[in-house]
Amino acid sequence: MSDPAVSVVVPAKDEAAYLPECLESLHDQRTDREYEVLVVDGDSDDATAEIAREYGATLVEQPNDLVEHQGASASDSSQSRIADARHRGAERADGDWLAFVDADTVLDPAYLDAMLRFVRREGLAGASSRCRMVGPARATVMEATINHVFPRLARPVLPGFNCFVRRDAYFDVGGFPDVPNEDTAFSRTLGREWPTGYHPEVLVETSARRIADSGLTGMLIYYLRLDWHRIRADY
Repeated sequence: MSDPAVSVVVPAKDEAAYLPECLESLHDQRTDREYEVLVVDGDSDDATAEIAREYGATLVEQPNDLVEHQGASASDSSQSRIADARHRGAERADGDWLAFVDADTVLDPAYLDAMLRFVRREGLAGASSRCRMVGPARATVMEATINHVFPRLARPVLPGFNCFVRRDAYFDVGGFPDVPNEDTAFSRTLGREWPTGYHPEVLVETSARRIADSGLTGMLIYYLRLDWHRIRADY
């Protein structure tokens, strides 16, 4: 295979229940372009690694040896691990463009071609697209925020579950930093140096399972706390 145009990086920790649908949607992309899929396995206890191999993805191992920050909660540690997982995948990737997709996210069959056409036409180094959140009705608040607020920011937030970025721009700004709300921090850093934007169509569906588990108020408190730590880290 020639060098891929796009490398899709999927961080996954115990995601056997969701990963097959994600990888199936990647397998079914309607494109003539070469692309590769890398699953970064966070030392899973389930069949995540086997599923990745079954779908022909490149498996990147993420040992469970990251040192937790002093005083950090389990959720903060989880944020640190996903930033590290995405960066490990990027370092192993060969594509000119990097697409970061979460294991509980499903892509429209036109995703790769649509995003490539969009960033090239608009002269962007990074982009996301509108999304649909699958879950309880209260998830529509989060969906509306992503689809109608994030794109209007001076430096749009590119959610980690749907982030499309040019390889050289990604490494130029140092990739996803090891801070809470790593995707917001990365988006702000990238947007200071490179043009970014949003594809106006819904090109991904992602699970609202965290809202289902914690409720909308719980999720709001969770992200506000993470954002406070992000700001304290000067991001």
